[in-house]
Amino acid sequence: MKKVINYKTQKEDWEKAKDTAFKKLNAKYTIDGFRKGKAPRSVFERNYPGQIVMEAADIVVDNEYRRIITEDKILPILEPKIDIVKVTDEEVEVNFTFITEPEVELGEYKNLKVKKETVKVTKEEIKNKIDDLLRNYAELVVKEDGAVESGNVAVIDFEGFKDGVAFEGGKAENYSLEIGSNTFIPGFEDGVIGMKNGESKDLTLTFPEDYGSEELAGKEVVFKVTVNEIKSRVVPVLDKEFFEDLGMEDVTTKEELEAKMKEEIKADKEQKAEQKYIDALLEKATSNMKVEIDDEIVEAETDAMYKDFMQHMASQGITEEIYLQYAGTTKEDITSHMKEEALKRLKNSYLLNAIIKEEKIEVTEEDANKEIAEIAKKYNMTEEDVKNSLGGLDAMIYDLKVRKAIDLMKAEEK
Repeated sequence: MKKVINYKTQKEDWEKAKDTAFKKLNAKYTIDGFRKGKAPRSVFERNYPGQIVMEAADIVVDNEYRRIITEDKILPILEPKIDIVKVTDEEVEVNFTFITEPEVELGEYKNLKVKKETVKVTKEEIKNKIDDLLRNYAELVVKEDGAVESGNVAVIDFEGFKDGVAFEGGKAENYSLEIGSNTFIPGFEDGVIGMKNGESKDLTLTFPEDYGSEELAGKEVVFKVTVNEIKSRVVPVLDKEFFEDLGMEDVTTKEELEAKMKEEIKADKEQKAEQKYIDALLEKATSNMKVEIDDEIVEAETDAMYKDFMQHMASQGITEEIYLQYAGTTKEDITSHMKEEALKRLKNSYLLNAIIKEEKIEVTEEDANKEIAEIAKKYNMTEEDVKNSLGGLDAMIYDLKVRKAIDLMKAEEK
């Protein structure tokens, strides 16, 4: 909610602020013929015209801001905007614009008739998961004869040329390319299929129109490729030796492995179904409530999301500049797409806060410490490390309140 407060100085307050400003500045500045702090005010004003008024304006603005916060009990959620309307020797006029938490009018948030989907695990899903597991344990064996096939790993040298000139980032030696991984642009891996050990070949290909590099997007290029070695994957057999290598508790047979995979698939599906169910509850409840969220709040949330994303990229060694260049986008494009998600997050947050207030949901420090202890035990961490990772005890208390609010929404379902 946006609130604008107009402030004009009273004569007595303004004169007092100018006196304070003069004493502060006089002790700071040097004037020929006088020790610091000893120059008469008239002499100081001749040497530093306007300085007293500007310093005094800062003093009265700061004092009024503190008064608004403490006496008027206005709690801004963003840095307030301060507009100086007028500054003269006689008075100061200022507009303070505060962005505070918006008022929320809760609609129906119980009995929303949202159903959670039933989770099922198919035999095909179990087979696919076991196949993936076997591929992870597969051994790469050099093929002495034959050509590159789908599923093989081809160890290659390659260099790319556009208009006969090698382009940056298009060269590598002894690169292990898994055929079928779709790591390279369309046509590259297909072109390597059928090549034999020691064979060289030119591949004429076209980069996709939406490729990250403007220089290469939609352009025809030639890759000179040489196959140095071909490797095939030898998938292990489901026997006693494999289960010993696998090291899964209570898994010594194919049937036990299938049961374990079914359990894991089901747990994953149930987690996703639960989150989807919660998202649906929140979406319906937010559509029932009334709230006006200022654009400044949405922009601040969007900016925070962008910073989090770029920090995640940085943790992988990718700078903002590199990401934007290779993704072929701009900060403005990314944040414009993030705004919808930012607004959704804010609505969910205001909804849950309003439910916590409406239902008088409370969580004790004892409850929070107990939860922290359980997390620490589960992940083999110290309780202090858990607290720090969560942002402190208050963050854990709030998280538990949110969970209770969501549980209340779910419990009321019929």
